Amino acid sequence: MASYLQIADDEKGHDLDLFCVPRHYENDLDKVIIPHGLIMDRTERLARDIIRDMGGHHIVALCVLKGGYKFFADLLDYIKSLNQNSDKSVPLTVDFIRVKSYCNDKSTNKVKVIGGDELSNLSGKVSLSDIVETGRTMETLLSLLSECNPKMVKVVSLLVKRTPRSSGYRPDYIGFEVPDAFLVGYALDYNEYFRDLSVSVFWKLVTQGLLL
Repeated sequence: MASYLQIADDEKGHDLDLFCVPRHYENDLDKVIIPHGLIMDRTERLARDIIRDMGGHHIVALCVLKGGYKFFADLLDYIKSLNQNSDKSVPLTVDFIRVKSYCNDKSTNKVKVIGGDELSNLSGKVSLSDIVETGRTMETLLSLLSECNPKMVKVVSLLVKRTPRSSGYRPDYIGFEVPDAFLVGYALDYNEYFRDLSVSVFWKLVTQGLLL
């Protein structure tokens, strides 16, 4: 079973005034739930675990856009650093796919895959970078990938939500297990906003009276 750092349901988070938050977002955010430095430390450990497990095999790293791009880039930076500074290294190539399963803050329960026709080129080992909530999006991607007959598929996820809507799917590598709240920052968005935040936060939209 994958190891991870658990963020409790009653986690109070950190006050916004302790961090550098853009002024145009101050009224839309509640608390910082995962500071950037903690994300970096977990990401580096995940990179070490992947290098340990993959051996010298070729990895095709597949980034799930758009929410996974920051985690994907940082994870690959750590893998490349380990490749250059240790006795054990892995050949690495990258590819990208985009999925959409949200409308505003609600899951549509339908997964739209953009770029899947390019996956026919994936014949080696594959590592996916994503944020897992219900698991249905990842199960759809895994089904699509299985048609390409990869030798092995390993899924890396920065966040996994504890939610009653979960299909029961769990990634092979997990950064954090988090409460069932809407999170933004570190490339996670609400209608394309908040991707530029360097921290993951609880999100609230005051103008609509919503606190998730």
